[in-house]
Amino acid sequence: MQPTLVAVAHGSRDPRALHTVRALLDRVRELRPVLDVRLGHIELNRPLLGDTLQEVSGAAVLVPLLLGRGHHVKRDLPASAARAAHLRIRVAAPLGPHPLLVEALYDRLVEAGWAPGTAVVLAAAGSRDPDSAADTRRSAELLSERLGGVPVVPAYASATAPTVPDAVRALAARGHHRVAVASYFTAPGRFAAQCAAAAPGPAAAPLGAHPGLARLVLLRYDHAAAAAREALVPSCRPAGQRAGQPVPAGA
Repeated sequence: MQPTLVAVAHGSRDPRALHTVRALLDRVRELRPVLDVRLGHIELNRPLLGDTLQEVSGAAVLVPLLLGRGHHVKRDLPASAARAAHLRIRVAAPLGPHPLLVEALYDRLVEAGWAPGTAVVLAAAGSRDPDSAADTRRSAELLSERLGGVPVVPAYASATAPTVPDAVRALAARGHHRVAVASYFTAPGRFAAQCAAAAPGPAAAPLGAHPGLARLVLLRYDHAAAAAREALVPSCRPAGQRAGQPVPAGA
């Protein structure tokens, strides 16, 4: 049996967020109809992750609908997995950075009216975790490449600097007076709206149910599920055999 895919959203008081996440998971189910796909939230929305895990049996892969290696991915999700002692759980990598994510960002910018040569602020939630900031910077670098080399500056709604207005001013000081804002959020919410409101030009919508994002959710799931299977193989290997080596026939 395949492990259940449990998509983990942050949660938001914005009613559009839950609708958006459900639409994304509908796309995931269309791509993989035989896979059991569930939803759990870290906070603010139901179902909460702990409640979802209580309804799952056997094995599960938690796929964070989050874009970097922040506190939720490093602490909250492993803690939730540890509390679900009846399950074998693997936590997948966050969605970012990845080329599929960059394609979704590109499409949302074009939909919003981005024109070639326009600099971009990549607006993210923000985290004090340096790995999360590194992931956002890497996504900004990949997006800059996808946009033909125009500057893409990361900015944040909370926890760290620069803010979106500060990033816009910094670009203007470098001679870039046409600036668009890319939304580094999976769903609508307070931070996404705050960043969009600070845009001096086009403001892209959150990534939402973009087809590339659905494919990326499944890719993260597949990698984590494969790692979980690999972790079970050593008990079947002859002594001294390394991970990755095939098990001889009859062993």
